[in-house]
Amino acid sequence: MKKIATVIAVIIFSSFGFAQNGAKIDFKDENNTIDYGTISKANDNGIRSFVFTNTGNAPLIITSVQSTSSCTILSKQMDTILPGKSSKIEVKYNMVPGPIRKTITVESNATNYDDGRIPLKIKGEVVAN
Repeated sequence: MKKIATVIAVIIFSSFGFAQNGAKIDFKDENNTIDYGTISKANDNGIRSFVFTNTGNAPLIITSVQSTSSCTILSKQMDTILPGKSSKIEVKYNMVPGPIRKTITVESNATNYDDGRIPLKIKGEVVAN
């Protein structure tokens, strides 16, 4: 009976180790959100960067970056990001006066997000002057 319990314990603890394998993406910005704050349409071009690092032990592959309206994806990482390496996704808000509340969806092979889908957010307010 002790042997069976030992075998079961080894299998359970081994499975935890396997769950940790794969690519993992970690963004520099808290809660994956860039806060523009209050910005002037005349003095800001609306470009910001989401900087991220592959903290996993396998290559990270970004397959898609999609945006809601009023936000353009300027550059996205199309090459494989090796473990320990960093890259960025540049976005540009079109600077329409009013509140900013937009979401960018990144699809990848990252194991630390459900189905590898990562929501990135921008928020703030654009004033007309």
